[in-house]
Amino acid sequence: MIGKRTATRSRVGAFLKLLLQLSPIAIAAVPGSVRNDNQSLTIEGPTFTEAISNVTIPVGREAVLSCVVEDLSMYKVAWLRVNTQTILTIANHVITKNHRIGVTHSDHRTWYLHIRDVHESDAGDYMCQINTDPMKSQIVYLEVVVPPDILDYPTSTDMVVREGRNVTLKCAATGTPNPNITWRREASELIPLNNGQEVISVEGAFFNITRVNRLHMGPYLCIASNGVPPTVSKRIMLIVQFPPMIWIQNQLVGAQVGQEITLECLSEAFPKSVNYWTRDNDDIIANSDKYEPVLLDNIYKMHMKLTIRTVGLGDYGTYKCISKNSLGSTDGTIKLYHIPTPTTQPKTTSTPTPTVTREQPNLTN
Repeated sequence: MIGKRTATRSRVGAFLKLLLQLSPIAIAAVPGSVRNDNQSLTIEGPTFTEAISNVTIPVGREAVLSCVVEDLSMYKVAWLRVNTQTILTIANHVITKNHRIGVTHSDHRTWYLHIRDVHESDAGDYMCQINTDPMKSQIVYLEVVVPPDILDYPTSTDMVVREGRNVTLKCAATGTPNPNITWRREASELIPLNNGQEVISVEGAFFNITRVNRLHMGPYLCIASNGVPPTVSKRIMLIVQFPPMIWIQNQLVGAQVGQEITLECLSEAFPKSVNYWTRDNDDIIANSDKYEPVLLDNIYKMHMKLTIRTVGLGDYGTYKCISKNSLGSTDGTIKLYHIPTPTTQPKTTSTPTPTVTREQPNLTN
């Protein structure tokens, strides 16, 4: 790499020297020894007084490259693009036709190369050169950083998968430097892993889930960051499909005549299921003054309730909660049995027997 830069520098230097000699702004003096009749005068020539610093700039901003020269005198400073061997500026003059390039200086000591609206293709080596003989130069590297951008392809879109299958979520992003990819769930929910652990995030462009289950269902965020703002993300919905399942906590429920009672079933299914209640004759129980079926749902979970107002003798028996979707159906039964009303014993009253006290005669008289 050093040998390549040295060879490039020699070719550019020779070309620049020729250009300066032919240019109206060419100079007559060169460093070295000049003799006259009286004395010998040594011209040291200009020097770079500070190490040149590499520059990092986000795309779209203005980059300013600088070099500091002492004792420039009648010499000229030029800026060149090394990889294309292009002369950009000489002294105060812009040579290139690139309208984004400009040059300024501070007291002919600090020379600035301006690159407006920096493009990603502007990255590379730039040379600050003085037309001494031999040429003196410094090289600065311009790094152009680009904020991350998530690609529509091959990044995953919303996915639908059967429970128990394997699934891979993909996230592809561009940027300079290369972005890091992090997977998270919305609202900072934990991500269940196959080993039973739960984590807040997963790193990497590929998020592999083995034997996906309903606990994995929900929105995921693919987040791309590379230290260049802004960080970007894409929302990917993972939908896990499975047939209905029903859980019943109390399959035997007792009630007295005239009491209000509520029967409950818990169901899970996706796609969302159709849920209803039936009696022994399989007739669907509709909402009425007697019955109030209620359904509470949350994504794939269903809470089925059936309230029976003023239980009568004809309400005892078997009730069935049924759940159906495109993948299957299931049901559960609850038996409502009669609890007798406690009987009350009639109260009895008793009349107390009066106590009679007889006065004994006095036998001492």
